[in-house]
Amino acid sequence: MTAPALTPELEARLLDTAVTAARAATDHACRNRHRRLEVAQGFAHDVKLSLDTECQKIAIEHILERFPDHAILAEESADTATATSPPPGFEWIIDPIDGTVNFSHALPFWCCSIAVRLAGRSVAGAVHAADFNELYTASQSGPALCNGKPLHVSDVPDLAHSLVLTGLDQKHNPRGERYGVFHAIADAIQKTRIIGVAALDLCRVAAGQAEGYFESGIYTWDIAAAGLIVERAGGRTETLAALGPHRWCFLATNGHMHDPLRKVVVEALGRG
Repeated sequence: MTAPALTPELEARLLDTAVTAARAATDHACRNRHRRLEVAQGFAHDVKLSLDTECQKIAIEHILERFPDHAILAEESADTATATSPPPGFEWIIDPIDGTVNFSHALPFWCCSIAVRLAGRSVAGAVHAADFNELYTASQSGPALCNGKPLHVSDVPDLAHSLVLTGLDQKHNPRGERYGVFHAIADAIQKTRIIGVAALDLCRVAAGQAEGYFESGIYTWDIAAAGLIVERAGGRTETLAALGPHRWCFLATNGHMHDPLRKVVVEALGRG
């Protein structure tokens, strides 16, 4: 099957749909903050709220209203046990509430992330961080923007002056490996921070507020929109390893210190 043509007009419609769906999802979450402790499923280090599913349903409805024949890959309904190849046509990637634990604790560090891929590559995406009133957007041929203003990664050239956002993968990686990588990064750079919301972390890299982001285990819906935003802001992204269905070892930087940070990470992973 041949992939459909992506015209400028269609690209604009796709981006507008991503924005509309992301705003609708976050609006629902904001209106229902009083239900932030309504847990659908609990885990040792994570939580799924009823609002996760509700926000996802709202986003999907907005997308399918405009593009009823497009495929959907959404966090709350994705099969993470079975590997599947991206469809040849358009596929929407949805994380209804990235940073659910933060949201459940009333921390403002959460967002909705929506991207659309064509033949497996993101062509438009939006990340809406409602509590910061920040809407990050990008498309394959357009600029990376925040609230309509252009974004650009920082010009920091080296690790010694870099701030890197990261996380401790508590799902699959052995404890020694994840702490070893964290310490290796921390020793090589100026500062490291763990905020707990991958899509928004990546947008901070795009905005020049951090020089890099690394996660040893992250999902497609966490990076599909924000990874494109980093790239269109002049940064660089790289999948270091495939860890299973929809799951990756992932690095994003301002580009200037990408190779040195990659070397630190790869060597630390090798020791783990």
